[in-house]
Amino acid sequence: MKKSALISIVAAGITLAAVAGFMLNSSVSSASSPLDAPGVVAANFKDGSLSEPISEEACTLTNGDETTCYRITVTGTPVDTKIGPFCPETTSSTAADAGIWLDGSKVYDVDGAFILDLSTIYGDAKWKLYDDTGKVNVTDTKEAFQGAARPDVQEEYKYHCVEGTYEWTNTGKAVPISILVPVNPVKTSSSTTSQGADLGVTLNGLVIAASAPVDAILGAYTIAAFDDCGGHFNPIEGYHMHAYTHCEGATYGDGIDDPNAETEIIGYALDGVAVFAPLAHDTTIQLDACNGRTTEADGYHYYAQSAEKNRIIKCFTGLTAVDSSKATGPGPR
Repeated sequence: MKKSALISIVAAGITLAAVAGFMLNSSVSSASSPLDAPGVVAANFKDGSLSEPISEEACTLTNGDETTCYRITVTGTPVDTKIGPFCPETTSSTAADAGIWLDGSKVYDVDGAFILDLSTIYGDAKWKLYDDTGKVNVTDTKEAFQGAARPDVQEEYKYHCVEGTYEWTNTGKAVPISILVPVNPVKTSSSTTSQGADLGVTLNGLVIAASAPVDAILGAYTIAAFDDCGGHFNPIEGYHMHAYTHCEGATYGDGIDDPNAETEIIGYALDGVAVFAPLAHDTTIQLDACNGRTTEADGYHYYAQSAEKNRIIKCFTGLTAVDSSKATGPGPR
């Protein structure tokens, strides 16, 4: 081979390698580029909501990048709202006496009429959570709660309305929960979801849980009632949130006069992005695939999904951190 031809081949190879290297570096840079989000602001958390001050630690993002994260540990007790009630006592109980139920398509008041109507709502005559006197079957002991508040409901606790207390959890008290979030939110190459793991924390001290296992709950002929604030108990994480309602229950949004009004910040997602309360049902504001948008005042932020969706944070636009202290997979509801 002539020397000139060899030089041309080598030069071409160098050029191709440089182009490939540029493309590779561009791809990495794109996946790790900043997300136009302010990140966590410690001052936004309400007094008493944190069990310890927010700290920083080295962490690794899900794309392998090493960075710095915040460790945020909430108390597991809401500092500004009342917990309960959950289940109705009788088939004559009103909506004021109980909480709500959400199944992915609708939010219901868990009153006596709802209990009586379950066979019609779910098209199955087996639904009967009450005795001949109208008394509703409610988990009223630790044994009953722990046997029912699980995906594989124990046989003797089927056909119950499920509710719990701090005293009936595994620790017998409020459960502090921690999350690890990037100090500086960065974009992911494509939106992601988190299955069977916590999704974030609220400013008033609670963990934002993943979707409740509605199919398993209904399959056992149980109703794992939520209170009007969208929370309920399980044995492991204690009181936690599956929906945001501003503690208005099934009527959330009725008091929003301007359908395009901005809502308030309620917490932070695992990727460090702020989460705002749901927009009005009839809003015309356009959101992205993860229920987010960018505004001049607040940068990029999410909006909680409407309560019936059974998932406050739809998905993550930013990269999340690998948290070796957290277990994943299905667990108590």
